[in-house]
Amino acid sequence: MLSLELREDCSEKVHYDYSEFPIYIRRALLSNYPQYRAPSHWHDDVEFIAVLSGEMKYDVNGECICLNRGEGIFVNARQLHYGFSNTRTECDFLCVLFHPIILCSSVAMKQQFVLPLLENSNVPYIKFTQKESWHRIIFQNLEKIYIERSSAVAPVKVYSLFLDIWAELVQHADAVQKSKVPADNNLILLKNMIGFIQKNYQEKLSLADIARSGAVGQSKCCKLFREYLSQTPTAYLTFYRLNKSMELLRHTDMTVSEIALKVGFGGASYFSETFQKWMGLTPTEYKAKHRQK
Repeated sequence: MLSLELREDCSEKVHYDYSEFPIYIRRALLSNYPQYRAPSHWHDDVEFIAVLSGEMKYDVNGECICLNRGEGIFVNARQLHYGFSNTRTECDFLCVLFHPIILCSSVAMKQQFVLPLLENSNVPYIKFTQKESWHRIIFQNLEKIYIERSSAVAPVKVYSLFLDIWAELVQHADAVQKSKVPADNNLILLKNMIGFIQKNYQEKLSLADIARSGAVGQSKCCKLFREYLSQTPTAYLTFYRLNKSMELLRHTDMTVSEIALKVGFGGASYFSETFQKWMGLTPTEYKAKHRQK
């Protein structure tokens, strides 16, 4: 499960797989997240999702894209995004992130082949399927990246495959049907409020606190969360706290009471009740199930 750590501007700080190479490679299940929904986030890295089995919906800046087996998506840098399934359908997928700096070996490379795509506001994402040959190349290279991730020369192999992927994107980006571009100001306000929640989820937060962090009224705050995330601000806060609690249940020996207080719930009883409502099992059952795995 992806654990979020934030920078000063509330973007995600990605923990890379290799100390000197900004590359992140994971295989995951959507069921690892509360209600089959990953946290909404953004970062400086470009992101690739490849669906190996099942299906999911992927939201980019409030626009929903359906991804089925054999399909995937490229998400450009600093776009608000997350994957989910309203029907709680399982999805086995690859998630690969690269920081664009890895491509900037020279000024010419950066100016001619990196920034034109990275700064193209008309290309917040590109969905790829099995119908286009260049889409299939990207999907196959993502699978190869996952296979090569642990080899002795993994950074070199992975970098080579990423270059091939980037070449396909640059070559075909102009032909991709343009996506709608959301109102930048509203997206900035929403990012500020999401960042506020992610930084302060351990504290007691009210709707007024969340709205104030975005310099908007409570009604507009709720409207922006519904429009982009299909959630109320308080539901997002609860979801984020549960997501954090799942990480602690899976990776620490903390008690349920300790975790409840750690992630911002008032007590173990309310935490357990909320956890079971969202996850279908108690925190103790979830912890035991994970430990068995």
